[in-house]
Amino acid sequence: MTHISSLFATRLYHAQLSEHGAPIDQAELENSCLVIADDDEAGQEWCEANAFPGYTSYASLSDLPWRFPIFADLVKVLDAHVATFAKDAQFDLGDKALKLEDIWINILPPGGIHTGHIHPHSVISGTTYVAVPEGASAIKFEDPRLAMMMAAPPRLKDADASLRQFIYVAPKVGDVLLWESWLRHEVPMNMAEEDERISISFNYKWE
Repeated sequence: MTHISSLFATRLYHAQLSEHGAPIDQAELENSCLVIADDDEAGQEWCEANAFPGYTSYASLSDLPWRFPIFADLVKVLDAHVATFAKDAQFDLGDKALKLEDIWINILPPGGIHTGHIHPHSVISGTTYVAVPEGASAIKFEDPRLAMMMAAPPRLKDADASLRQFIYVAPKVGDVLLWESWLRHEVPMNMAEEDERISISFNYKWE
């Protein structure tokens, strides 16, 4: 009898922040992101020097939870989401734990993009969404086997999501997405007419 199995699953976790821990004030979080971006001269200079669209604190601030209490509250909530995802992934963590490695702000203006990349040296990466204006970019995930498909034909337009070569997820404010850090992803051009797309990204390491 014929039997077809799905092997080597790639998991994507999608939930609202509010599903774990104390509620996060999204208005305060958005204001904090904007204040930090406005004050972070080192981050602004890095973005300009590296032709980075908009603003990111990735290269300039490594202590957001220490500087701003709302980020400390956010990390507590993220810890719970990451623990849930790690359980679903059936990780054997032994006597180590998944701990926050870094967390940073992204402010993407209209026309801005974040090109395809992975997050080396981490186990779980993710993003939570603070401002998602109409027309803002979805996040695009790439099948990690894509480079090895060679002569494979394209998939049908209505193919099951588990078989597609690219998946687009359009998040809402307050959403959190988690994935294993080796999964290549990108943010296509922000097509919002005026407003900025604001998100907070993070990595967890195993130690």
